[in-house]
Amino acid sequence: MDEASKEPGTREKILIAAATMLGENPTARLSVRAVAARAQVSTGSLRHFFPTQRELIETVVAAMYDLELPDDPINDRSLTAEERLIACLQLILRQVGVGESARRQWGALYEAYVATAPSEDEAATYIALDRMGRHRIAQWLTVLIDEGAVPAGRVEERARFLSTVLAGLMTERALPSDAVGIEAETTSLRLAVHAVLSEWPAA
Repeated sequence: MDEASKEPGTREKILIAAATMLGENPTARLSVRAVAARAQVSTGSLRHFFPTQRELIETVVAAMYDLELPDDPINDRSLTAEERLIACLQLILRQVGVGESARRQWGALYEAYVATAPSEDEAATYIALDRMGRHRIAQWLTVLIDEGAVPAGRVEERARFLSTVLAGLMTERALPSDAVGIEAETTSLRLAVHAVLSEWPAA
């Protein structure tokens, strides 16, 4: 097999380009023109595989669902279930950074989705990415449930709760804080994780 035959096809190039754009900037607007330019294909070629922007977004996010994280802490059996889940959530927070980095990301989210009413496609992008984040947390919880480390049941509700806690902590990171900010953040994570790893209250 020669090198040319190993190159990704047009559809794969489009998906790689869109996923890369989202990885670089979660608020990236995946317009047909922008993704086609990044993938170095024509807009006609992109439309052939993805007739609508929403179909492109949904396909990209679905493909990102099951990507393995390098050194995923959920696989570190030397830690307790609580410590592993806290480490996983801290992995997400590290992507946001602190101070100026967190302010830039929060500001970009505000400009994209709050300052002005997002278009239907922009809203679909945000909803799909939010769903992907909850899916990742649900996967972590499922690993612990399958091991018998935590009670089973209501995984989606637990994942949504942890996702909401993370959203609050990400916002805090963008705001002025004192020196105990990170210590307080870890305490908040520990309380949230303890809650979801306990017997979840009946509906």
